[in-house]
Amino acid sequence: MARKKRIWIPHAYYHVVCRGNRRDALFKDTGDFKTFLYILDQVHKKAPFELVTYCLMTNHFHLQLRSTEQPLSKVMSLINKRYADYYNTKYRLTGHVFEKRYYDKIIDSPAGMLEVSRYIHRNPLEAEMVQKAESYPWCSYRYYLHTTRHGKLHMMTILDQFSGEEWEKRRKYREYVEVGSLSHS
Repeated sequence: MARKKRIWIPHAYYHVVCRGNRRDALFKDTGDFKTFLYILDQVHKKAPFELVTYCLMTNHFHLQLRSTEQPLSKVMSLINKRYADYYNTKYRLTGHVFEKRYYDKIIDSPAGMLEVSRYIHRNPLEAEMVQKAESYPWCSYRYYLHTTRHGKLHMMTILDQFSGEEWEKRRKYREYVEVGSLSHS
C-alpha cells in the first residue's frame, strides 16, 4: 500500500516528532546531541526553515518549525538522513535509525502555537529528567527565558503572543509554561 502524500503548506508551522527505531536511544551522549544541533544548522543553510522551539530527548525529538522555500518533507529528509548516517557510522550499525516516518501536524492557530511550544518545552520535566524545565540543556526553553539570542530560533513568533516589553513577554511565557496560566496583558 502506498504511503499517504504529505501536505506542505509553505506558511504553516508544524509540530514534528521523530522517534528512535524500537524506541531505542537516538542520543547516547553529549556528542550525539551536539551533532544533531550541528546538522540542524547545516540543513538550515541548504534548505532554510524557521525553527521556533526544539527539544531533543533520549529516544525522540520535537521540532516546531515551518519551511517556506522547500517542502517540509525535504527538510526532514535532509535532517534525518544526515543524522542516521552519523549515528550508524559512529555506532557501527546498519539499517533504520528512526522508528518510522516522522510525525507532523499543522499548527493552525496562535493558541496552538503556544500549546505546542509549551508541550515541547515541558517534555523533559514531564519525563522527570529534570526538576526545572530550564535546566534541560538540549531544549530551546532556556533561550526563551533569558535575553541571550539564538541565531536560528524564531522566538518572537511565540513571545509576540504576549504584550509588554521583551522582558515582560519572557516572564509571561515562563508563567505560561510553568504554571499554565495565559495572561497576554
